[in-house]
Amino acid sequence: MAPPAATLRQLSCWKILLRQSRQQKTCLRCLSTVQVTAIPPSLPPPPKPLRSPYRILNDSTHTPSKKIKTYPPPPSTRNRFPHPVEAWAAQHLTTLDPTGSRTRLFSRDNPDVPRPGDILLVTFKTGDPFAGVCLSIRRRGVDTGILLRNRLMMIGVEMWVKIYSPNVMGVEVVRRAEKRARRARLYYMRKPKHDRGSVEGEVEEYLKRRRLIRSGALGVKDPTASAKRPEQARSGVKAR
Repeated sequence: MAPPAATLRQLSCWKILLRQSRQQKTCLRCLSTVQVTAIPPSLPPPPKPLRSPYRILNDSTHTPSKKIKTYPPPPSTRNRFPHPVEAWAAQHLTTLDPTGSRTRLFSRDNPDVPRPGDILLVTFKTGDPFAGVCLSIRRRGVDTGILLRNRLMMIGVEMWVKIYSPNVMGVEVVRRAEKRARRARLYYMRKPKHDRGSVEGEVEEYLKRRRLIRSGALGVKDPTASAKRPEQARSGVKAR
């Protein structure tokens, strides 16, 4: 059987056919590009430009909005209390020390001010006194306190006493130091080499002498009897 006629064509015939197909594809591509890029017959009108805020504010035809009512700022607390910490401390000092005796006792201008190394006797409202050597005095306004050290039952005991505390009845100087300490904090007295030991004997002698003076047995006039303010005449200070 003879092969079909299409298969007997020469190679140049295939080239002609392929060239014709490529030309047809190019024409179709051109037609599609022309159809896509064609301008539609009618377009919507462009939007109107917006008016700028500057033109609106400066336009005489623009109706002004309603005026908003304003209120003055509240009073400044900083102007009323420029130094709040000092004002708070002064207010509490007038409550805790109305007579000012405790402040004068520990003032640096007082010549009889207690110093580190002195033996002080503190009386509390509970009735239990505590005496000891003053190791340090911390002046912090309302938080002013003294550190006392004593030996009880052969054990060293220290106590911080707040002089403005309502529980403190009085602070008295039992004995002055022989020489003024060259330090403000005598923490070296905690060592056994420098420990002063118990001061109960000196406190008992001071209390006994005070009782004799008040009774008049020694013939010495009691300064607290003729003073207008007995708490100022004593070496210590009593509660209000």
